[in-house]
Amino acid sequence: MPPEPRPEPTPEPPAAPPAASLAPAAFEPELVEPLPPGFMDDFAEPEAPVPAPTPAAEEARTGWFGRLRTGLSRSTARLTGGLTGLFVKRRLDEEALEELEEALITADLGVSASQRIVERFRSTRFGKEVTDEEVKEALAEEVAAILAPVAKPLELDAGLRPHVVLVVGVNGTGKTTTIAKLGQQWREAGKSVTFVAGDTFRAAAVEQLQIWGSRTGCDVVAPAKQGADAAGLAFDALTEARRKGTEVLLVDTAGRLHNKTALMEELRKVVRVMQRVDPTAPHSVLLVLDATTGQNATQQCKVFSEMVNVTGLVVTKLDGSAKGGVVVALAQEFGLPVHAVGVGEKAADLRPFSARDFSRSLLGLS
Repeated sequence: MPPEPRPEPTPEPPAAPPAASLAPAAFEPELVEPLPPGFMDDFAEPEAPVPAPTPAAEEARTGWFGRLRTGLSRSTARLTGGLTGLFVKRRLDEEALEELEEALITADLGVSASQRIVERFRSTRFGKEVTDEEVKEALAEEVAAILAPVAKPLELDAGLRPHVVLVVGVNGTGKTTTIAKLGQQWREAGKSVTFVAGDTFRAAAVEQLQIWGSRTGCDVVAPAKQGADAAGLAFDALTEARRKGTEVLLVDTAGRLHNKTALMEELRKVVRVMQRVDPTAPHSVLLVLDATTGQNATQQCKVFSEMVNVTGLVVTKLDGSAKGGVVVALAQEFGLPVHAVGVGEKAADLRPFSARDFSRSLLGLS
């Protein structure tokens, strides 16, 4: 018999690895390259689109007060920034009043208005503990008290055909744009309006009024050539407006303060020549002031009041200014009606002046 096959030997298990050391190994950070920008964008869950607000909804949300407050935000920051930390449950003593006056003057409210406000604080709140919010509320009341007497809308005399509005101010304040906005608003109210491009030395001003005239349906009387006699142009425009029964005649003027004497004589000539047609003209003289110039606006008000009988003010560019407090200084020093303020480029952004709305917006209050 053949021998039986011997079984294969069972392999021995491999030797166990040496026991791991219990001592902690030194940590070596792994260097990982950052993902390129936008790498994960394709893997992100798409967000649900947010519907854009309709114009009506946006207007309802913000309104004029909202636009005014937003426009004055830089002026608010400048004023309230000077107050922050001054009144945190602090007693209103002489030192605090001095600091308050300094903050107001720095915010372009002017020396006279600032002193008036501080005197009111001294007589009504001296020795009392006050907070920032209490001071802001009280300041808004005092500012509104200064502004209330000058907050008067520009009213047209319905018995005049036309009501002549002479618009003056230095170049760059927004005279031409203000004329266009007022004209558009009055046209929308159903009135007949004519623009007179009396800044005959600035071709851009003439062209701008002509463009606005075509957009708004306002007639435009323009010079035949650059540098033409502004007084003669105003004379012809007023004569024609009376013949046609036009309701409003808006007259633009030059604003070259570098030669004050020449400008003064030109403005006086314009007034004198128009009075040959209508002895009561102009019926309104609007001085347009740029809020971004701060205290320079008070100097301009003095100069133009010497030249012509300024009857009211329009303050523009409040939305780009940190010096909106100058409106308070103007009201205190001159007492001239502030007919309108502007916080934007659209016609709707020029609105009648409200003392309460302005004062609360200036202090950042709702």
